[in-house]
Amino acid sequence: MFTTIKETLEWIHGLIPHGMKPGTQRMEWMLAKIGNPERRIRTIHVGGTNGKGSTVCYLRHIYQETGLKVGTFISPYITSFNERIMVNGVPISDEDLVKTANIVYPLTKAVDAETDLGLPAEFETVTMLSFVYFSQLNPCDLVIYEVGLGGRLDSTNVIHPLVSVITNVAMDHMKQLGNTITSIAGEKAGIIKNGVGIITTAEHPDALKVIRAKAVEKQSKLYALGSEFHVHSLGHDEAGEHFNFDSIYLHTRDLTLRMKGGHQLKNAAAALMVVDYLKTYYGIPAEESEIRAGLEKTAWPGRFELMSKQPLIIIDGAHNVQGTEALVATVNRYYPDRNVRVLYAALKDKQYEKMVRIIETAASEITLTTFSYPRAVASRLLYDASLNKNKIEDPDWEHAFRRLVAETGDREMLLICGSLYFIAAIRHFLLDKNNADAVKQSEVL
Repeated sequence: MFTTIKETLEWIHGLIPHGMKPGTQRMEWMLAKIGNPERRIRTIHVGGTNGKGSTVCYLRHIYQETGLKVGTFISPYITSFNERIMVNGVPISDEDLVKTANIVYPLTKAVDAETDLGLPAEFETVTMLSFVYFSQLNPCDLVIYEVGLGGRLDSTNVIHPLVSVITNVAMDHMKQLGNTITSIAGEKAGIIKNGVGIITTAEHPDALKVIRAKAVEKQSKLYALGSEFHVHSLGHDEAGEHFNFDSIYLHTRDLTLRMKGGHQLKNAAAALMVVDYLKTYYGIPAEESEIRAGLEKTAWPGRFELMSKQPLIIIDGAHNVQGTEALVATVNRYYPDRNVRVLYAALKDKQYEKMVRIIETAASEITLTTFSYPRAVASRLLYDASLNKNKIEDPDWEHAFRRLVAETGDREMLLICGSLYFIAAIRHFLLDKNNADAVKQSEVL
């Protein structure tokens, strides 16, 4: 059994990667062995291609403002592994992670030895850790679960939530989910449960068709953006996005988001529809003042995050085509007059050729790099994919970063983007005081 966090994390990371063994049978077997703790947790289930993490974060902040104790299960992490399992924004402690691992470890061995289902994958195991933690070690009033991959076969899909959310549907993880919007939507819609309300901000007609059909099949009331609830932008400024929201019972005016980008209005709208639904059907209250405060306090690491004002440095983990399009729109929305220098890295199992050509439309110069991660794409392949006349290849991202910081002028910005794993490495580097010389006289926040 485990005595240290190092041993625990080595065991977890040594398991089969997420998505390699899809299905919920191993989860169901292990949960039954320990009395189905997931049934004792009040949950919200959030799926979709982009915007899941932001939606979870809005909900967490709103319900914290009401005084509830709120758990969150998210992926991937940005700063530390423990962030995947949090209560009121505080990551699970190393001590509690070791305790939960010692409960879950025998279950992973038993399901392999006593059935023909095999060992659980890493993500399944982490999901099991969360169920033990939220039900035994740190019980919560409400826990918000973010889908890991797809929905139908995801290890989180063993919960029976109060309400489900599908933020949107776009092309991503095609190897696992299919090569069409229809097939991907079918996997996302797999989280819809019998009689459980489903909220969606999906806009693609093919995706909506699939979600509506599944809602009818499951006799679940569907709430779709633009139909049962609406969001109206009031513009933006340095404080962020301003908007009105309307649903059946909730009508709020001049709300503000710190998180920037027109796409964030949709994520916030999904969260507000959840608030309306839970207040209407489960009596979980949230006053307008609490909603406002929760939205205004919400920030999410690695999502158009301001890291330095002088020079202006922003990091963003846009890791698929739709996310990259949203990032370009946000750059143009907030910094239309700036020359943008881009430092970019991606994963080789993503549509990196398309993403490079999208992000470089906002760039006066683009530097293509790579980082230490098994799935990272080589900088040369990114360079070859780029059509920008001012492109540079530098496989050493630290070297590229230092050069770009030194060269970025007062009327320019440095945008560091691509894989969330890359952004996590950059963020860790920037926040490490030992690297203060990297930005020299810049104003790191």
